[in-house]
Amino acid sequence: MSTATTRGQRTGETGESAPAAAETLAGLLVSGERPPRPSAWAASAAFGWRAVLKIKHVPEQLFDVTVFPIMMVLMFTYLFGGALAGSTDQYVQFLLPGILVMNIVMITMYTGVAVNIDIAKGVFDRFRTLPIWRPSAMVGYLLGDMLRYTIACAVMLALGLVLGFRPAGGVPGVVAGVALLIVFAFAFSWIWTMFGLMLRTEKSVMGVSMMVIFPLTFLSNVFVDPSTMPGWLQAFVNNSPVTHLASAVRALMAGDWPATEIAWSLGWGAVLVAVFGTATMRLYNRK
Repeated sequence: MSTATTRGQRTGETGESAPAAAETLAGLLVSGERPPRPSAWAASAAFGWRAVLKIKHVPEQLFDVTVFPIMMVLMFTYLFGGALAGSTDQYVQFLLPGILVMNIVMITMYTGVAVNIDIAKGVFDRFRTLPIWRPSAMVGYLLGDMLRYTIACAVMLALGLVLGFRPAGGVPGVVAGVALLIVFAFAFSWIWTMFGLMLRTEKSVMGVSMMVIFPLTFLSNVFVDPSTMPGWLQAFVNNSPVTHLASAVRALMAGDWPATEIAWSLGWGAVLVAVFGTATMRLYNRK
């Protein structure tokens, strides 16, 4: 029996010819109500899930949140631990919260790289035609990256426990420190979304990002106490957002509640979102 005969029989069962059935379907599409517009959260969550699916299909993206943090922890613990603290066991107590901050801040640059790649592929042209909350595409990138930040934190903390790290604040202190770090990373990532929209290639985004991140993370209290530095350098280090964040995370994991450092970290995060989030959306609307 031919396909056409089969289709004719199926249509005949409903008592309609093929043209009549098509006309009925067209009428339903025209006269029916449109589905409700997705909320801001629903649209952002959908784009965040898209970022997670990209990790699923390209698992190599997790190298920077697994292999790289392990290398950094091992290298700095065993290269500098004995010289700076007398033993690796003592140094890892100071180092791990700081290098946790350093690694998460460094991998935020890949948000801008992902944005730039999608622009080059023409994906953003499709996003702008959708009837959704305009910032949802950008927020989705950041929501997806929060999973990567969480994985990186889990990897480094697990390695730290193996090396002898013992947070006096226990699980609540560790969770509070990681939560503060991820909130700050979300805000800090808006810098790179702006550069992802501004610059023409992903290599340019990575180059500019490294020029900003390396001085900002190394000129901080991640590795050593700023009191050992020259006075002119202490002035910069003590007011760096990375220093405030590292101090807050270190104290939370030690069982303290550093209200001032937490306030500074959240304040810096709010400023970053206000400045670079606004700049990002203006560039996005004009791109």
